[in-house]
Amino acid sequence: MIEITLPDGSIKEFPKGTNAYQIALSISEGLARNVLAAEVNGQVWDASRPIENNAHVKLLTWNDTHGKSTFWHSSAHLMAEALEALYPGVKLGIGPAIETGFYYDVDFGDYEFSSDELPNIEKKMLELARTKSEYIRESVSKAEAETYFTNKGDEYKLDLIKDLEDGTITFYKQGNFTDLCRGPHIPNTGFIKAIKLTNVAGAYWRGDESRKQLTRIYGVSFPKQGELVEYLKMIEEAKKRDHRKLGKELELFAFSEKVGMGLPLWLPKGAILRQKLIDFLQRAQIKAGYEPVVTPHIGHKNLYVTSGHYEKYGADSFQPIKTPQEGEEFLLKPMNCPHHCEIYKTKPRSYKDLPVRFAEFGTVYRYEQSGELHGLTRVRGFTQDDAHLFCRPDQVKEEFKKVIDLVLYVFGALGFNDYTAQISLRDPENKSKYIGSDENWNLAETAIIESAAEKGLKTVVELGEAAFYGPKLDFMVKDALGRKWQLGTIQVDYNLPERFELEYTGSDNMKHRPVMIHRAPFGSLERFIAVLIEHCAGKFPLWLAPEQFIILPVSEKYEEYAKKLLESLNNSDIRGLIDLRDEKVGRKIRDAELKKIPYMIIVGEKEVETDTLSVRKHGDGDLGTMSKDAFSEQLTKEITV
Repeated sequence: MIEITLPDGSIKEFPKGTNAYQIALSISEGLARNVLAAEVNGQVWDASRPIENNAHVKLLTWNDTHGKSTFWHSSAHLMAEALEALYPGVKLGIGPAIETGFYYDVDFGDYEFSSDELPNIEKKMLELARTKSEYIRESVSKAEAETYFTNKGDEYKLDLIKDLEDGTITFYKQGNFTDLCRGPHIPNTGFIKAIKLTNVAGAYWRGDESRKQLTRIYGVSFPKQGELVEYLKMIEEAKKRDHRKLGKELELFAFSEKVGMGLPLWLPKGAILRQKLIDFLQRAQIKAGYEPVVTPHIGHKNLYVTSGHYEKYGADSFQPIKTPQEGEEFLLKPMNCPHHCEIYKTKPRSYKDLPVRFAEFGTVYRYEQSGELHGLTRVRGFTQDDAHLFCRPDQVKEEFKKVIDLVLYVFGALGFNDYTAQISLRDPENKSKYIGSDENWNLAETAIIESAAEKGLKTVVELGEAAFYGPKLDFMVKDALGRKWQLGTIQVDYNLPERFELEYTGSDNMKHRPVMIHRAPFGSLERFIAVLIEHCAGKFPLWLAPEQFIILPVSEKYEEYAKKLLESLNNSDIRGLIDLRDEKVGRKIRDAELKKIPYMIIVGEKEVETDTLSVRKHGDGDLGTMSKDAFSEQLTKEITV
């Protein structure tokens, strides 16, 4: 017998070789019908895989992240089976689950393929799903794997096998399809009831532009048809909220090929929005004891050699800038932190001076691949709301918790109330990716874990997601459509102080190293604004709206009154404009609604005679007549709230 510990702490005995499905069946038939896979001692396994030793087991259903991932990975295999049936001889690359479904990379050879053929593939997938074919795991030797795919003529699988060690290779089979795969998979294809193939794109094999471009087919699947219907509704709503579409319509930002891909141009309205966010955070930072600093857009190459950024990113980023001085090279700034380290070193520091908190809205530059650029969410030049705190080791936890408070203050003010804190740690199996000693990493990771616990945050732990110089706490925020975005981040760093030989004089009159905390509540202004646009569908909180009101004269006769009114309201620190176009007032109202301007003031004969305003609110309609002072007070109150 073996002991199985369930998530509630209860322990049950089962015969050796019991699988997760049988464990579920011992609890209830309903649960067993819904089990897709299981976490066994933290690893995701097939529900049918025998458990030979005592283990902690969590049964996974569609409601679990790893359950969904397993479902979608199995759907990728189902799509591959359908593709081989419809296009005999196609060659397959990889087919992983992703955050919103799955994809498979395919070499169609001589077949002409287009997105018009996706419905036929969906139909074939559903036909195969109804066969309820089991996903069967089989361990194979490296030689057997190579023989199978050599005979099949699939060079992409052979390329993958080259990197695998003998004794670690598994095949998965369902129906007439066999794939090289670690798994896990759902019990059988019958769980898949609804499928939508969403997109076709190009993808270079293994991300290498020198290799062949394959066809990447994206899809999503569900255990119920109703869930697919809801998903498709969400996709349509997401299209309406797309920040690239709204950014253009609301005249917030633009891109120019002459300026360069991934380098956003902020238009006047977008610049106001951006500045309001900066002002908001600067006020909060000053209250929290931060000091503003400003650093250049470039730095000497040796600065980034010292920090480790050049070794880590230099080959894949903007290349060094040569100067007339022979051998002298500069880089576009990829990070603000090395500059802040040098600011720290400008004078001697005592233990009484710490913590020191430097804050900067610093623009940095990273050469993202052109295929990865996406509106404001993935750009080559972006501004971080960056700050670096230098503190004594005994101050780390307290400072870290204060930064958590600041991040949550920002989220609350902007309506991001659904979030999870991701504790991003080193990959213990691949420490070569990181700089610094094990001792410092352990100290940093402990500080983050304990701080998050003491603040009562809902957390998940992700191995391998740390920065190369230290672990971090990443805030994963859900927007109004339930999509997850990584926004704020806080990082503990023992390594850069070592590299830059930062010091302070302790109470023992000896030299000590400070600890560095990196933090950015927005992450980057560009990405944050993109997420904010989509979250609120362009209907910004009044305090952020670039134009808070618009005055709509019903005819040319009332333009002078409108101009005096605009001047008066602008003097009350309320932002607005006048629509002086020769259009009917109904058209002006419709256009103001499309531009999502919060308030509309209609000015005609009655308003001029009574010195009042006829007010409409975006989305709510007519608010009636009010005095100028009452309107000003209402807006001021709403802005303050």
